[in-house]
This record gives sequence, structure tokens and C-alpha cells, in this order.
Amino acid sequence: MSKEELLLQYWRELPPESQEEVLKLAQSLKPQSEFIPQTPLAEKLWEIRQRAIANGMKLLTEEELEQELAERRGGYREP
Repeated sequence: MSKEELLLQYWRELPPESQEEVLKLAQSLKPQSEFIPQTPLAEKLWEIRQRAIANGMKLLTEEELEQELAERRGGYREP
């Protein structure tokens, strides 16, 4: 059995609360982007973004972002 299969087997045996903790841990281990804020405002916004992600906020895909912007514009969507 591969490490991946073994990990999945252990994860499936955990109660739901523990599964969520394992997912958060796995996300925190993911390599961070190499983005380096260049201004104090960018640094503050980056910190807010990182906290939101750490708290489970799902980032929108490019398509989802375009859809949300279209909805906020009253249904207009740029080509």
C-alpha cells in the first residue's frame, strides 16, 4: 500500500472533526506563494488574505470572480 493510500485509509477512520483538523494541517503545509508585498497597503491586504485562507475561506476561480463581478454590475459580463 502506498503512503497516499495509507494516509487516506487513516483519514477515513477519523471522526469528522479530526478530518477537518487534518485538512487544515495539510493546507498549512502547502508551500506559500513567493509573492512579496511592495507597499504597506499591499502587506496589510496580503495578511488579511492569508488569515482568510487559514480560516477556511475559499478563493474564487477566475471564472467565479468574473461571474460575481457580472452579477454586481447587474448581469453585464465583459467578453
